[in-house]
Amino acid sequence: MSWNGKSRRLDKYKVEIDQSYQNEGMKRHGLTMSVPGLVYADDKMWDTIVTDNSPDQVANVATLPGIVGRSIAMPDIHHGYGFAIGGVAAFDADHGVISPGGVGYDINCGVRLVRTDLTFSDIQPSLRKLVETMFNNVPSGVGSSGRIKLSDKQIEEVLANGARWAVSNGYGWDEDLEYIEERGAFENSDPSVVSPNARKRGAPQLGSLGAGNHFLEIQQVDEIFNPEVAAAFGIVEKGQITIMIHTGSRGCGHQICTDYLDHMRRAQKKYDIPLVDRELTSAPVASPEGQQYYKAMQCGANFAWANRQMIMHWVRESFEQVLKQPSPRMGMHLIYDIAHNIAKLEEHEYEGRKRRVYVHRKGATRAFGPGHSEIPERYRQYGQPVLIPGDMGTASYLLVGTEQAMQDTWGSSCHGAGRRMSRKKSTKEHPADKVFADLEGRGIYLRAKSRRCVAEEAPGAYKNIESVIDISHHSGIARRVARMKPLGVVKG
Repeated sequence: MSWNGKSRRLDKYKVEIDQSYQNEGMKRHGLTMSVPGLVYADDKMWDTIVTDNSPDQVANVATLPGIVGRSIAMPDIHHGYGFAIGGVAAFDADHGVISPGGVGYDINCGVRLVRTDLTFSDIQPSLRKLVETMFNNVPSGVGSSGRIKLSDKQIEEVLANGARWAVSNGYGWDEDLEYIEERGAFENSDPSVVSPNARKRGAPQLGSLGAGNHFLEIQQVDEIFNPEVAAAFGIVEKGQITIMIHTGSRGCGHQICTDYLDHMRRAQKKYDIPLVDRELTSAPVASPEGQQYYKAMQCGANFAWANRQMIMHWVRESFEQVLKQPSPRMGMHLIYDIAHNIAKLEEHEYEGRKRRVYVHRKGATRAFGPGHSEIPERYRQYGQPVLIPGDMGTASYLLVGTEQAMQDTWGSSCHGAGRRMSRKKSTKEHPADKVFADLEGRGIYLRAKSRRCVAEEAPGAYKNIESVIDISHHSGIARRVARMKPLGVVKG
């Protein structure tokens, strides 16, 4: 059944959910929206979005204490746990709440993009061997273990220092840290608030890809939309080879979320926070419980940054093994690494004054505009790189953050195409054999550990990435810089 709540179109790319809207859950609990909802969608995308319950989730988030501005959803929005995937919300740092449902189970699921000096002609004869070598060098799949075994002391160091730990232990270059959000680690994370079970699950998985929508992908630049910004990011010509890495915090982040959902349920009762949906369980962000979750979430994010750093190191080694050149000579520099599922304390201009807010981005990326101090100095005059992955058979995009995003979305943009079909339905409609054949027919070599994962993650299960990017670009929250097409894909 399609959602038919109270909404109005603000312009071609934005729909507002009226603050007066009440669903049955709100009526039952006597709650109302404190702020309006805002969904980035054109007419066609809106028709897709209302086929699931995600607009109701946008409205539900607007009932949480201390929300500031609007409850926002990106064009790739779809139903999730608590918050819709594609949801963005900011909460006052003194009077708001923090919610694990606004971050998700895969804490700091994110993407990094590596550029090279190689072109398609340089790798075409070796493409399959490159994909196979990456598949062999980077563990993948459900429950997969990494290539190293961590001691209790080492996992604590990873939780505290993230990608910085990886680089200091020989997994990458010092310069890599400059091009990772938060320079690869939250400074004030506290491993003592991470449970032994989360540590136990994470320790054997560091440096592994996992399954689901995670991937390694060899790409070629297909189109350059803004040559000046592209060149600043290291993209200089069509046909240039890039590598994209998409994964998160594995079992460590999942267990942190699981643990703190239990803690939050007790805190929610303690502080008498009314909820329209138990999946939005929250604690006052300034409370001991809220800060414990925030610090544990930071540890999960650090694990994810270390995970992607180690995978990138092994990708570089894979190219060296096959192409017989050192990776610096091949120009294998990190463009950027960005988080998708995270909550962060940030300072933003709002209603003419600076406000400290905890911005929850779930299935959304940071998209800071030009001049922001947290953008690498080399990019600062242009804005932050924004990385939008495709879905095995479609393009991925490099965009740049904007001042418009700073004003309208707390410096946020979309994170991918967004599912339009459940995994169960995709498996029925897109058998693995058909997906393999379709990709091969388009010149894309797929190496996967699980045929079921291939069927679940078929390109047909996702929205049209071009539509998502068009909405983001034309609404002004992120501008197109370059498009990359897949050549070879590794899936768990």
